[in-house]
Amino acid sequence: MKVHDLTLPVSEKIPTFPGSPAPHFIEWNSLEQEDYNLELIFLSTHTGTHIDAPYHFVKSGKKIHELDPSRFLQNAILIRIKSKPNYSITKSDIVSFEKKHGKIPSGATIIFATGWNDNPSRKDFFSNPGISESAAKYLVSKRVNLVGIDSPSIDTGNNTKFVAHHVLLKNDVLVLENLCNLAKLNRNFNLVALPLNLKNATGSPVRAIAF
Repeated sequence: MKVHDLTLPVSEKIPTFPGSPAPHFIEWNSLEQEDYNLELIFLSTHTGTHIDAPYHFVKSGKKIHELDPSRFLQNAILIRIKSKPNYSITKSDIVSFEKKHGKIPSGATIIFATGWNDNPSRKDFFSNPGISESAAKYLVSKRVNLVGIDSPSIDTGNNTKFVAHHVLLKNDVLVLENLCNLAKLNRNFNLVALPLNLKNATGSPVRAIAF
């Protein structure tokens, strides 16, 4: 079985969303003093490759620990979109994909490959592509399970109202952000992106893999 890692490594240098704290690793125990190594980590639950639970934007939405784990083990559909800064993926982009490859089925997991995270050190990293309101509403009408993207946000970098987040999450469509290495994948692949079982959390880092 061939496995592809779709997860950005978490370090103190990982790009963090404006206004969010950078990760910090603190050495707590060492082999020299306590006979074992152990560190503490300080980071946002939305650091790196992560899942957004509905509660992230919806007051009555489900929290991470309330989500069925089966939602994170899915056959996924990859949609490749040529991107540029702040490019807004539209309903028309998705319909064009469907005309070529068939209708998106109910309950599908949809992953957008834009290539944006091929270079996380780029100066315009947070001028990222994302999906438009029309695209988000169309995916909701398809009753999809989860929408993911290889950029820091499902919304475009210049969308300060987080419209796509609101549309998807209020309809219980999960959001998976900051994927990477999607160029290696076929149009259909098996996805595992399991969050930590964090009580009452709005999100969680995941180890996302394709196989």
